Amino acid sequence: VQLQASGGGLVQPGGSLRLSCAASGFTLDYYAIGWFRQAPGPAREGASCISSSDGSTYYADSVKGRFTISRDNAKNTVYLQMNNLKPEDTAVYYCAKHPGSRCGSGFDYWGQGTQVTVSS
Repeated sequence: VQLQASGGGLVQPGGSLRLSCAASGFTLDYYAIGWFRQAPGPAREGASCISSSDGSTYYADSVKGRFTISRDNAKNTVYLQMNNLKPEDTAVYYCAKHPGSRCGSGFDYWGQGTQVTVSS
């Protein structure tokens, strides 16, 4: 089981990025996938999650209305579209697989992370 996060980079405030989480070694269709982020110091934060059972989504209050999570089961990939980025969004972003089809605690596999830096 592997998760490969990509798409991070340096962007100005107000800009956009799209992160990708490519899954291998398992069929993404059956599992919830989450995006987490960790900035230096604070604890890791759950940013967003998408279930496989009904496609329901979860967003942290800090990203609601700006981030959109989606999945392409044919490509075995989950995306995180991030718009109107703010300096406080700067963090390493990780994707993770949940052992079940619905979002919740206890993700069992994690990708390696991709750095997002929002700065002018």
